[in-house]
Amino acid sequence: MDRFNQKFIILFFIFTTFFIQCGENENNNDLILTLLVMPKTNTTNVGPCPPTSLPTDIPIANTVVTANSTVNGFNNSSKAINGICGGGEFSGSLDVYALNLTGVGATLILSWAGKTVKNVSGIDFIVYENPFRVSESSDRYAFDPMVVHVSFNGTEYCGFDLSGFNPSVADSNKISSWPGFAGLRPTIYNMATKPFSLEELFTTTNNDFLLGGGDGFDLNDLIVGGPGTNCDAAARTLIQTNGFKFIRMVSASAVNNPNTGSGYVYPHSYDNGPDIDGVVAKSVE
Repeated sequence: MDRFNQKFIILFFIFTTFFIQCGENENNNDLILTLLVMPKTNTTNVGPCPPTSLPTDIPIANTVVTANSTVNGFNNSSKAINGICGGGEFSGSLDVYALNLTGVGATLILSWAGKTVKNVSGIDFIVYENPFRVSESSDRYAFDPMVVHVSFNGTEYCGFDLSGFNPSVADSNKISSWPGFAGLRPTIYNMATKPFSLEELFTTTNNDFLLGGGDGFDLNDLIVGGPGTNCDAAARTLIQTNGFKFIRMVSASAVNNPNTGSGYVYPHSYDNGPDIDGVVAKSVE
């Protein structure tokens, strides 16, 4: 049984157990039925991807700085820089680099080969993972949350506001429960089979998603301090003024939540964290 088939079988039993413990109600029953009828396309790969050559007009992070994952079969870090291979709204790609839930393998650092991602108008970069919506009628997603930090010098990292995190068991797989995190929204963009222009990738739809999917971040939203960072006001100003060269992505479970003293908890159905497809910047120089 492959990793993604395991994901859904175990995910079903985890949510079923939680809902029984929380008490039966109409919303819980709806979600259980949703998990039961998830389309088989959720467990299939997409192709042909990665492309034989990357589009020159899409500034994708192309250099692995730090990668130590031990996830069997998904620890080839080149998968995080070889192109965006999204599977669409209802399916996750297998061309990904998977993080461990904790430890040194829970972190991936990428760069743009020395170039700087600039702070421009609106969203400045997009992180692509492989989540998907569990059914056409559901607002629930199968995802693996991660925390995003950026740095100009590779030493001082700043991140985004995670203070809105407060999901209950019943809504832990709703995007709205994880403000400030990445790895939440499906990746529509596929460089081989569903290409987008750079402008289209950074275009927001009516439901606050991006046309090509993924999770977008604006450098103007960086905060001082923040879980897992050593960001002071000077470091934030440096990044917001000059841009950043390094992006660090960490499994949410490996980042300490100051409100609980432990990692940001998500009911994982298997023993690894986010599956990173890649990162695209709006402007680099």
